Amino acid sequence: MTETKDPGLNIRPATPADRPAVERLWLLFRHDLSAFGGQLPNPDGTFRSERLEAAFSGDPDWAPYLFSVGENPVGFAFVRALGGPVRVLNSFFVVRAVRRTGVGLRGIREVVARHPGDWEIPFQDENTGAVRFWRRVAIELVGEAWTEEARPEPERPDLVPDIWISFRYPSP
Repeated sequence: MTETKDPGLNIRPATPADRPAVERLWLLFRHDLSAFGGQLPNPDGTFRSERLEAAFSGDPDWAPYLFSVGENPVGFAFVRALGGPVRVLNSFFVVRAVRRTGVGLRGIREVVARHPGDWEIPFQDENTGAVRFWRRVAIELVGEAWTEEARPEPERPDLVPDIWISFRYPSP
């Protein structure tokens, strides 16, 4: 287990034993995102979970991470496309109780450092908190050596295009 400078914060690869905790965090994550995409829960109260399923499928192209403070799970990150030329931060979530405390920044810094190379991070432009956070992350990680572009969602042309930040870590 890797520990950051904060002795209570742990960022580590998630195991199958962590899946129930990550599934519960996933519901909170999808609930937060429903404000921007308008997705309603399924009839059983869950949300779509294809990315969660892929992250825990054992596919070597995916890596799930769990963030915890002490014994308490406080967030997760899913990285995909590990076998390709560009890693993609597929999903990222930190519970509200630890937002703006540095947990998210420390978590993403450690996840990115575990997979050096080219990165892309998508987020919704109407999510102003995410816009501020991801631009700050890019600057913290690589200074001014990053780009940003709007890309439409291929299966959802009715949605506002996502914003994608791209960079190389470590920067040249």
